[in-house]
Amino acid sequence: MTRRRLWLSVVLALVVAYPLVLSTPFQQRLGALVLLYAIAASAWNIVGGYAGQVSVGHVVFFGCGAYAAMGAYAHFGLSPLVGIPVGIVVSVAISAVVGVPTLRLSGHYFSMATIAVAELLRLIVTNTDYLGAAVGLSGPTVPRNVFDLSFISALPYYYLFLTILALTLGITRWMTNSRMGFYLRAIRDSERAARSLGAPASRTKLYAFMLSAGLTSVAGALYAMMFGFVDPESGLGILISVKILIMAALGGAGLLFGPLVGAAILVPLEEISNNLLGGKGAGLTFVLYGAIIVLIARFQPGGILTLINRMWAKRNGKLPEAEAARGA
Repeated sequence: MTRRRLWLSVVLALVVAYPLVLSTPFQQRLGALVLLYAIAASAWNIVGGYAGQVSVGHVVFFGCGAYAAMGAYAHFGLSPLVGIPVGIVVSVAISAVVGVPTLRLSGHYFSMATIAVAELLRLIVTNTDYLGAAVGLSGPTVPRNVFDLSFISALPYYYLFLTILALTLGITRWMTNSRMGFYLRAIRDSERAARSLGAPASRTKLYAFMLSAGLTSVAGALYAMMFGFVDPESGLGILISVKILIMAALGGAGLLFGPLVGAAILVPLEEISNNLLGGKGAGLTFVLYGAIIVLIARFQPGGILTLINRMWAKRNGKLPEAEAARGA
Protein backbone atom coordinates (compact mmCIF):
# COMPACT_ATOMS: atom_id res chain seq x y z
CA MET A 1 0.00 0.00 0.00
CA THR A 2 2.85 2.37 0.88
CA ARG A 3 4.56 1.64 -2.43
CA ARG A 4 1.33 2.29 -4.33
CA ARG A 5 0.89 5.63 -2.57
CA LEU A 6 4.46 6.51 -3.46
CA TRP A 7 3.81 5.79 -7.12
CA LEU A 8 0.61 7.86 -7.01
CA SER A 9 2.54 10.76 -5.46
CA VAL A 10 5.17 10.57 -8.21
CA VAL A 11 2.49 10.51 -10.93
CA LEU A 12 0.69 13.47 -9.33
CA ALA A 13 3.93 15.45 -9.20
CA LEU A 14 4.59 14.71 -12.87
CA VAL A 15 1.05 15.78 -13.83
CA VAL A 16 1.38 19.07 -11.93
CA ALA A 17 4.81 19.80 -13.42
CA TYR A 18 3.97 18.74 -16.98
CA PRO A 19 3.10 22.16 -18.52
CA LEU A 20 6.11 23.78 -16.85
CA VAL A 21 8.58 21.21 -18.18
CA LEU A 22 6.97 20.64 -21.60
CA SER A 23 6.15 24.28 -22.17
CA THR A 24 5.61 24.70 -25.93
CA PRO A 25 2.10 25.89 -26.91
CA PHE A 26 1.33 22.54 -28.57
CA GLN A 27 2.43 20.53 -25.52
CA GLN A 28 0.46 22.69 -23.11
CA ARG A 29 -2.65 22.53 -25.30
CA LEU A 30 -2.27 18.76 -25.59
CA GLY A 31 -2.05 18.40 -21.81
CA ALA A 32 -5.15 20.57 -21.33
CA LEU A 33 -7.10 18.46 -23.85
CA VAL A 34 -6.08 15.24 -22.07
CA LEU A 35 -7.44 16.60 -18.78
CA LEU A 36 -10.60 17.95 -20.41
CA TYR A 37 -11.51 14.64 -21.99
CA ALA A 38 -10.52 12.83 -18.80
CA ILE A 39 -13.22 14.87 -17.03
CA ALA A 40 -15.83 13.86 -19.62
CA ALA A 41 -14.73 10.20 -19.59
CA SER A 42 -14.75 10.12 -15.76
CA ALA A 43 -18.30 11.47 -15.80
CA TRP A 44 -19.33 8.78 -18.31
CA ASN A 45 -17.60 6.17 -16.16
CA ILE A 46 -20.14 6.66 -13.36
CA VAL A 47 -22.99 5.25 -15.41
CA GLY A 48 -21.09 3.33 -18.09
CA GLY A 49 -18.38 1.80 -15.90
CA TYR A 50 -19.79 1.41 -12.41
CA ALA A 51 -23.43 0.83 -13.40
CA GLY A 52 -22.67 -1.04 -16.63
CA GLN A 53 -25.15 1.07 -18.65
CA VAL A 54 -23.16 1.81 -21.82
CA SER A 55 -24.44 5.16 -23.04
CA VAL A 56 -23.42 6.35 -26.51
CA GLY A 57 -25.53 9.49 -26.18
CA HIS A 58 -23.61 11.37 -23.49
CA VAL A 59 -22.81 13.99 -26.09
CA VAL A 60 -26.30 15.36 -25.31
CA PHE A 61 -25.08 16.53 -21.89
CA PHE A 62 -21.71 17.63 -23.27
CA GLY A 63 -23.55 19.78 -25.82
CA CYS A 64 -25.94 21.21 -23.21
CA GLY A 65 -23.00 22.51 -21.21
CA ALA A 66 -21.24 23.91 -24.28
CA TYR A 67 -24.32 25.68 -25.65
CA ALA A 68 -25.30 27.05 -22.24
CA ALA A 69 -21.82 28.55 -21.75
CA MET A 70 -21.68 30.11 -25.22
CA GLY A 71 -25.33 31.17 -25.11
CA ALA A 72 -24.75 33.18 -21.94
CA TYR A 73 -22.25 35.33 -23.82
CA ALA A 74 -23.73 35.35 -27.34
CA HIS A 75 -27.29 36.27 -26.27
CA PHE A 76 -26.86 38.12 -22.97
CA GLY A 77 -23.25 39.36 -22.99
CA LEU A 78 -22.57 37.53 -19.73
CA SER A 79 -19.55 35.50 -18.72
CA PRO A 80 -19.70 31.91 -20.03
CA LEU A 81 -19.32 30.87 -16.39
CA VAL A 82 -22.95 31.88 -15.87
CA GLY A 83 -23.99 29.18 -18.32
CA ILE A 84 -22.39 26.33 -16.35
CA PRO A 85 -25.17 25.95 -13.73
CA VAL A 86 -27.76 26.40 -16.47
CA GLY A 87 -26.19 23.59 -18.49
CA ILE A 88 -26.06 21.35 -15.41
CA VAL A 89 -29.75 21.92 -14.64
CA VAL A 90 -30.80 21.28 -18.26
CA SER A 91 -28.61 18.17 -18.51
CA VAL A 92 -29.91 16.69 -15.25
CA ALA A 93 -33.49 17.42 -16.33
CA ILE A 94 -32.98 15.73 -19.71
CA SER A 95 -31.28 12.74 -18.07
CA ALA A 96 -34.22 12.36 -15.68
CA VAL A 97 -36.79 12.51 -18.49
CA VAL A 98 -34.82 10.24 -20.82
CA GLY A 99 -33.53 7.94 -18.10
CA VAL A 100 -36.87 6.80 -16.71
CA PRO A 101 -37.88 4.89 -19.87
CA THR A 102 -34.46 4.05 -21.35
CA LEU A 103 -32.79 2.71 -18.19
CA ARG A 104 -35.31 -0.11 -18.26
CA LEU A 105 -33.38 -1.33 -21.28
CA SER A 106 -30.00 -3.03 -21.12
CA GLY A 107 -27.06 -3.84 -23.37
CA HIS A 108 -27.14 -2.57 -26.94
CA TYR A 109 -30.83 -1.61 -26.65
CA PHE A 110 -29.94 1.10 -24.12
CA SER A 111 -27.01 2.23 -26.31
CA MET A 112 -29.27 2.54 -29.38
CA ALA A 113 -31.85 4.51 -27.41
CA THR A 114 -29.23 7.03 -26.24
CA ILE A 115 -27.90 7.38 -29.79
CA ALA A 116 -31.42 8.17 -31.00
CA VAL A 117 -31.84 10.88 -28.36
CA ALA A 118 -28.46 12.41 -29.24
CA GLU A 119 -29.19 12.51 -32.96
CA LEU A 120 -32.65 13.99 -32.36
CA LEU A 121 -31.20 16.80 -30.26
CA ARG A 122 -28.48 17.47 -32.85
CA LEU A 123 -31.10 17.83 -35.59
CA ILE A 124 -33.17 20.17 -33.42
CA VAL A 125 -30.18 22.40 -32.66
CA THR A 126 -29.06 22.38 -36.32
CA ASN A 127 -32.44 23.81 -37.33
CA THR A 128 -32.85 26.32 -34.49
CA ASP A 129 -31.64 29.83 -35.32
CA TYR A 130 -31.56 30.93 -31.67
CA LEU A 131 -28.92 28.25 -31.01
CA GLY A 132 -26.88 29.28 -34.03
CA ALA A 133 -28.27 26.53 -36.28
CA ALA A 134 -25.54 24.93 -38.38
CA VAL A 135 -23.24 27.95 -37.92
CA GLY A 136 -23.00 27.66 -34.13
CA LEU A 137 -22.37 30.16 -31.33
CA SER A 138 -19.17 32.08 -30.57
CA GLY A 139 -17.77 33.35 -27.30
CA PRO A 140 -15.50 36.33 -26.60
CA THR A 141 -12.75 36.59 -29.21
CA VAL A 142 -10.45 38.40 -26.76
CA PRO A 143 -10.33 38.29 -22.95
CA ARG A 144 -12.59 40.92 -21.36
CA ASN A 145 -11.82 39.81 -17.81
CA VAL A 146 -10.65 36.73 -15.98
CA PHE A 147 -14.23 35.52 -15.47
CA ASP A 148 -14.60 34.89 -19.21
CA LEU A 149 -11.95 32.17 -18.92
CA SER A 150 -10.68 33.27 -22.31
CA PHE A 151 -6.89 32.93 -22.18
CA ILE A 152 -4.26 33.21 -24.89
CA SER A 153 -2.12 30.49 -23.35
CA ALA A 154 -3.27 26.94 -22.61
CA LEU A 155 -1.44 26.98 -19.25
CA PRO A 156 -4.35 28.46 -17.22
CA TYR A 157 -6.73 25.99 -18.83
CA TYR A 158 -4.43 23.12 -17.86
CA TYR A 159 -4.52 23.91 -14.16
CA LEU A 160 -8.22 24.78 -14.26
CA PHE A 161 -9.03 21.43 -15.88
CA LEU A 162 -6.73 19.64 -13.43
CA THR A 163 -8.68 21.17 -10.54
CA ILE A 164 -12.05 20.17 -12.03
CA LEU A 165 -10.74 16.66 -12.75
CA ALA A 166 -9.61 16.31 -9.12
CA LEU A 167 -13.11 17.34 -7.98
CA THR A 168 -14.72 14.90 -10.42
CA LEU A 169 -12.52 12.04 -9.22
CA GLY A 170 -13.25 13.03 -5.62
CA ILE A 171 -17.00 12.87 -6.25
CA THR A 172 -16.58 9.52 -8.00
CA ARG A 173 -14.49 8.18 -5.14
CA TRP A 174 -17.08 9.30 -2.61
CA MET A 175 -19.83 7.73 -4.70
CA THR A 176 -18.07 4.38 -5.04
CA ASN A 177 -17.53 4.12 -1.28
CA SER A 178 -21.15 4.99 -0.51
CA ARG A 179 -24.17 2.71 -0.52
CA MET A 180 -24.95 3.92 -4.03
CA GLY A 181 -21.59 2.67 -5.26
CA PHE A 182 -22.13 -0.80 -3.78
CA TYR A 183 -25.58 -0.92 -5.36
CA LEU A 184 -24.18 0.07 -8.75
CA ARG A 185 -21.50 -2.61 -8.73
CA ALA A 186 -24.06 -5.21 -7.70
CA ILE A 187 -26.38 -4.08 -10.50
CA ARG A 188 -23.54 -4.22 -13.02
CA ASP A 189 -22.65 -7.78 -12.04
CA SER A 190 -26.26 -9.03 -12.00
CA GLU A 191 -29.24 -6.70 -11.87
CA ARG A 192 -31.66 -9.54 -11.23
CA ALA A 193 -29.65 -10.77 -8.26
CA ALA A 194 -29.29 -7.22 -6.92
CA ARG A 195 -33.05 -6.69 -7.11
CA SER A 196 -33.70 -9.98 -5.34
CA LEU A 197 -31.54 -8.77 -2.45
CA GLY A 198 -33.49 -5.52 -2.17
CA ALA A 199 -31.29 -3.11 -4.13
CA PRO A 200 -33.38 -0.28 -5.70
CA ALA A 201 -31.92 -0.84 -9.16
CA SER A 202 -34.07 1.58 -11.20
CA ARG A 203 -33.68 4.47 -8.77
CA THR A 204 -29.95 3.91 -8.29
CA LYS A 205 -29.25 3.80 -12.04
CA LEU A 206 -31.29 6.96 -12.53
CA TYR A 207 -29.32 8.80 -9.83
CA ALA A 208 -26.06 7.66 -11.43
CA PHE A 209 -27.30 8.81 -14.85
CA MET A 210 -28.22 12.24 -13.49
CA LEU A 211 -24.90 12.66 -11.68
CA SER A 212 -23.02 11.60 -14.79
CA ALA A 213 -25.05 14.03 -16.92
CA GLY A 214 -24.28 16.99 -14.66
CA LEU A 215 -20.53 16.33 -14.65
CA THR A 216 -20.47 15.77 -18.42
CA SER A 217 -22.20 19.12 -18.86
CA VAL A 218 -19.37 20.81 -16.95
CA ALA A 219 -16.86 19.22 -19.34
CA GLY A 220 -18.83 20.54 -22.32
CA ALA A 221 -18.90 24.07 -20.87
CA LEU A 222 -15.13 23.98 -20.28
CA TYR A 223 -14.59 22.79 -23.86
CA ALA A 224 -16.65 25.68 -25.25
CA MET A 225 -14.84 28.24 -23.09
CA MET A 226 -11.44 26.97 -24.16
CA PHE A 227 -12.25 27.07 -27.88
CA GLY A 228 -14.69 30.00 -27.71
CA PHE A 229 -17.02 28.32 -30.16
CA VAL A 230 -19.57 25.52 -30.43
CA ASP A 231 -21.61 24.14 -33.34
CA PRO A 232 -23.69 20.96 -33.81
CA GLU A 233 -20.66 18.93 -34.89
CA SER A 234 -18.21 20.02 -32.19
CA GLY A 235 -20.80 20.06 -29.41
CA LEU A 236 -23.25 17.33 -30.37
CA GLY A 237 -21.42 15.09 -32.84
CA ILE A 238 -21.83 11.41 -32.00
CA LEU A 239 -18.07 10.94 -32.40
CA ILE A 240 -17.59 12.79 -29.10
CA SER A 241 -19.60 10.12 -27.27
CA VAL A 242 -17.63 7.37 -28.98
CA LYS A 243 -14.36 9.06 -28.02
CA ILE A 244 -15.41 9.39 -24.36
CA LEU A 245 -16.56 5.78 -24.24
CA ILE A 246 -13.33 4.45 -25.75
CA MET A 247 -11.18 6.47 -23.35
CA ALA A 248 -12.93 4.95 -20.34
CA ALA A 249 -12.87 1.42 -21.82
CA LEU A 250 -9.23 1.70 -22.89
CA GLY A 251 -8.00 2.81 -19.48
CA GLY A 252 -10.42 0.65 -17.50
CA ALA A 253 -14.18 1.22 -17.20
CA GLY A 254 -15.29 0.98 -13.59
CA LEU A 255 -11.86 2.04 -12.28
CA LEU A 256 -11.27 5.47 -10.76
CA PHE A 257 -8.23 6.42 -12.87
CA GLY A 258 -9.17 4.37 -15.94
CA PRO A 259 -10.60 7.32 -17.92
CA LEU A 260 -7.50 9.43 -17.23
CA VAL A 261 -5.20 6.69 -18.51
CA GLY A 262 -7.36 6.23 -21.60
CA ALA A 263 -7.40 9.98 -22.31
CA ALA A 264 -3.62 10.17 -21.85
CA ILE A 265 -3.24 7.58 -24.62
CA LEU A 266 -6.03 8.42 -27.06
CA VAL A 267 -5.86 12.24 -27.15
CA PRO A 268 -2.14 12.40 -28.09
CA LEU A 269 -2.68 9.73 -30.75
CA GLU A 270 -5.49 11.72 -32.31
CA GLU A 271 -3.74 15.09 -32.07
CA ILE A 272 -0.47 13.80 -33.47
CA SER A 273 -2.20 12.04 -36.38
CA ASN A 274 -4.19 15.19 -37.15
CA ASN A 275 -1.04 17.32 -37.13
CA LEU A 276 0.90 14.92 -39.30
CA LEU A 277 -1.81 14.21 -41.85
CA GLY A 278 -3.88 17.40 -41.70
CA GLY A 279 -7.20 17.21 -43.54
CA LYS A 280 -6.19 13.90 -45.12
CA GLY A 281 -6.35 12.23 -41.70
CA ALA A 282 -9.99 13.09 -40.97
CA GLY A 283 -11.19 9.59 -41.79
CA LEU A 284 -8.27 8.01 -39.93
CA THR A 285 -9.94 8.91 -36.63
CA PHE A 286 -12.77 6.49 -37.30
CA VAL A 287 -10.32 3.75 -38.28
CA LEU A 288 -8.31 4.39 -35.10
CA TYR A 289 -11.38 4.21 -32.86
CA GLY A 290 -12.62 1.05 -34.56
CA ALA A 291 -9.24 -0.64 -34.20
CA ILE A 292 -9.04 0.25 -30.51
CA ILE A 293 -12.53 -1.14 -29.86
CA VAL A 294 -11.60 -4.43 -31.56
CA LEU A 295 -8.30 -4.72 -29.66
CA ILE A 296 -9.91 -3.99 -26.29
CA ALA A 297 -12.75 -6.44 -26.87
CA ARG A 298 -10.39 -9.17 -28.09
CA PHE A 299 -7.38 -8.92 -25.79
CA GLN A 300 -8.15 -6.83 -22.69
CA PRO A 301 -11.87 -6.13 -22.01
CA GLY A 302 -11.03 -4.79 -18.55
CA GLY A 303 -8.74 -2.07 -19.88
CA ILE A 304 -5.09 -1.22 -19.34
CA LEU A 305 -5.36 -0.54 -15.60
CA THR A 306 -6.95 -3.95 -15.01
CA LEU A 307 -3.99 -5.53 -16.79
CA ILE A 308 -1.55 -3.50 -14.67
CA ASN A 309 -3.41 -4.43 -11.47
CA ARG A 310 -3.31 -8.10 -12.43
CA MET A 311 0.42 -7.99 -13.19
CA TRP A 312 1.11 -6.09 -9.96
CA ALA A 313 -0.88 -8.61 -7.92
CA LYS A 314 0.73 -11.58 -9.66
CA ARG A 315 4.14 -10.18 -8.85
CA ASN A 316 3.15 -9.95 -5.18
CA GLY A 317 1.26 -13.25 -5.16
CA LYS A 318 -2.14 -11.61 -4.61
CA LEU A 319 -4.07 -12.28 -7.81
CA PRO A 320 -7.55 -12.30 -6.18
CA GLU A 321 -7.00 -8.77 -4.95
CA ALA A 322 -6.34 -7.60 -8.51
CA GLU A 323 -9.73 -8.87 -9.60
CA ALA A 324 -11.30 -7.12 -6.60
CA ALA A 325 -9.58 -3.89 -7.66
CA ARG A 326 -12.20 -3.36 -10.38
CA GLY A 327 -14.47 -2.06 -7.69
CA ALA A 328 -11.87 0.37 -6.34
